[in-house]
Amino acid sequence: MRTIKQQHRAINAPIADLVTYRALPTASVEYIDPFLFLNHHGPQVYRPNNNGLPFGPHPHRGFETVTFILEGDILHKDTGGHESVINAGGIQWMTAGSGLVHAEVSSEQFKQAGGPLEILQLWVNLPAKDKMVAPRYIGLQQEEIPTVTLEGGVVVHAVSGEWAGTAGAVQPLADVALAWLELPAGSRVALPVAAERNIFFYVVRGTVQVNGAEAKARQLVEFNHDGDELALAADEEALLLLGHALPFGEPVVSYGPFVMNTEAEIQQAYRDYQSGAFGAWKG
Repeated sequence: MRTIKQQHRAINAPIADLVTYRALPTASVEYIDPFLFLNHHGPQVYRPNNNGLPFGPHPHRGFETVTFILEGDILHKDTGGHESVINAGGIQWMTAGSGLVHAEVSSEQFKQAGGPLEILQLWVNLPAKDKMVAPRYIGLQQEEIPTVTLEGGVVVHAVSGEWAGTAGAVQPLADVALAWLELPAGSRVALPVAAERNIFFYVVRGTVQVNGAEAKARQLVEFNHDGDELALAADEEALLLLGHALPFGEPVVSYGPFVMNTEAEIQQAYRDYQSGAFGAWKG
């Protein structure tokens, strides 16, 4: 079993009236290559006639955003012509690549009716060779994401990669496996992860025992590369965001909404955005 390098507590970082905890980066961890950033929004309940999510049009280049809608919904729209509303249980996988402008807001229905909201947004880096690929967007509802039930009734929602022989719904450019796991109270399960791969392990709800250590809600667990198994146990219901990938081992230079390999590339990204190369926003 892998030993634990360190546990990191997500920090409270509210955005307007949106409850937000940032798990990555924090003072104790910058990134876990190629996983760059995680915001945990909610859980909270919006009143009727609310303003919804505050993420109006903004640019990105050089990485991918993977958004897990646990409660509520998100209306995605971008300058590549993509638009969809994804509901609870669904995901949005956007490859920013060479650059685009997008907005992530609540649907008109959610703004009128209100209701519970909980969302995870993860930024995944792109290798240097893919940073300038054409942008793409994949929005999937809950029923479009394969699930596999493991021992103890643990349910894996397979977003990408392979989980117990089940292929994930998305085939990413890089070999990145992502899933969220529902662990019933009293469940026990062992998961193989090759020792050379970096693990992204974030407890969304509940408390999980992993390789003999306790990890609580809003904790990110960082592992050493000294084993190839995760042994999980949950004495209460728990929800876990789990990913793994080979580290890219490339320079990471990020500034605002851009993630590249050099300062010069960041400066070029700003010039390209300001010149309109990311496309014209049509509200």
